[in-house]
Amino acid sequence: MSFIFYPAIDVRDGRVVRLRQGDYADETRYGDDPLAFIARYADAGATWLHLVDLDAARAGGYTLLPLLREITRHTGLKVQTGGGVRSRDDVAAILDAGAARVVIGSLAVRAPDTVLAWLAEFGGERITVALDTRQDESDAWRLPVHGWTETAAETLDELAVRYADAGLRHLLCTDIARDGMLAGPNLDLYRHLRAIAPALAVQASGGVRDVADVAACRDAGCAGAVLGKALLEGRIDLCEALAC
Repeated sequence: MSFIFYPAIDVRDGRVVRLRQGDYADETRYGDDPLAFIARYADAGATWLHLVDLDAARAGGYTLLPLLREITRHTGLKVQTGGGVRSRDDVAAILDAGAARVVIGSLAVRAPDTVLAWLAEFGGERITVALDTRQDESDAWRLPVHGWTETAAETLDELAVRYADAGLRHLLCTDIARDGMLAGPNLDLYRHLRAIAPALAVQASGGVRDVADVAACRDAGCAGAVLGKALLEGRIDLCEALAC
């Protein structure tokens, strides 16, 4: 299986932004035209896009359907997208608008039985579960929820294995401590996930700084890497990364 680069575009109030460790009060703005960024990524040779609706992630109710339709109509990119996905109708609407996969984050932790039912209906290839995790004092990987202010009862290990056993194929995992920090990816975390749930195609997210980090994620067994801040700030040249 080939390694997949996922250029990430996070949209808030119609702008391309990045949050530092998920903090809405710590935002960097990069531009007012998401489609222009996305077209550049397509022209550079990307085949996938990771698109996040930050407004919906906070308030619920996915709002990027018009942008999603424009992307699929004009760029040919395959899109995995989420933010604020709360219902079966949200999943169906996003897929109908042209997404290849729907990304489900907080609900996958808070209501796994609901998401497992969607997996059974839509198939393991159409959903990406996104789990943000933080290691506690006992070295267990916990799953913070509600803006990372509370911690779910199930651990990352328990939930990842549960989803894998139910047929999930794609897992995006972010070490919260690395998110937006350009501190390097947590390779031990990804090796751990590959060991406990080898059927999952793990996407690395958080901390990637350069092409060497991407190669390290690949060598750690990841199926892909989400490239956000480093790509937006020119630390990674997408053409160079794809060539490698």
